[in-house]
Amino acid sequence: MFKIKKLKIPTLIAEIGINHNGDLNEAKKLIDLAKKYNFDYVKFQKRDLNIVIPDSHKMIKRETPWGIMTYIDYKKKIEFTKKQYDEIDKYCKKINIKWFASAWDINSQKFLKKYKSRVNKIASAMITNKKFIEFVAKERKKTFISTGMASLKNVTEAVNIFRKYKCPYVLMHCVSTYPCPEEELNLNIIKFYQKKFRCETGYSGHESSVSPTILAWFLGASVIERHITLNRSNWGTDQAASLSEEGLKYLSSTLFKLPACLGDGKKIFTTKEKKLSKKFRYWL
Repeated sequence: MFKIKKLKIPTLIAEIGINHNGDLNEAKKLIDLAKKYNFDYVKFQKRDLNIVIPDSHKMIKRETPWGIMTYIDYKKKIEFTKKQYDEIDKYCKKINIKWFASAWDINSQKFLKKYKSRVNKIASAMITNKKFIEFVAKERKKTFISTGMASLKNVTEAVNIFRKYKCPYVLMHCVSTYPCPEEELNLNIIKFYQKKFRCETGYSGHESSVSPTILAWFLGASVIERHITLNRSNWGTDQAASLSEEGLKYLSSTLFKLPACLGDGKKIFTTKEKKLSKKFRYWL
């Protein structure tokens, strides 16, 4: 039987990722959007392109909004520099919103340490990289571990590493398809993680809708992460799986108002009802 005892506003993470397409002004607009709808964090992605892109892919030509270019040149165009991250850090402090990024390699994790975030993130793509996971776990910062593209064995091995180094973590249920069909979301995994690992759980959603994210919260996800965009038709692999302002507004307003709807569970006959009852109960 499904029971809701109490709902607490979850930690909200707005995943900007690479939806800025290398434009710092676009990134700032996305940060503003997250702030407007009461998100706790904005998140980016950091890569050392010489490490994460295989040599076999670097010179492949592809069409982009900036014309035809090699894959490595395209990735360089959308990868923020230190100067740009410095500006992001400054801007987030100015408007009072926290930020962090998911590193895709050890060099990038070292780079991010300069900004002294209190949290880390293991991207789904990195969950089987034990050397990287150990490097992050040794920092002993609260870490959000996304579990897309992973078997239960992969998840268990990652959890064991974090437990070994006594690093606090949140297991983030995730299905890494963009966008993910609702029938493939398998949200009951959230309850399964809670029972098996006895840990805090979250949800990193890639569906194009909002309702499943709210259901994930009902199931016990204390951290909610959603990709955000200025326009879902913008160019980029993550845009269609992101929430634009309309979706963010609905998600935020629902999460903040629903806890009050639960009440205390005690049946009462309200003053307004008593007045109305005199109108309808003619026999009294």
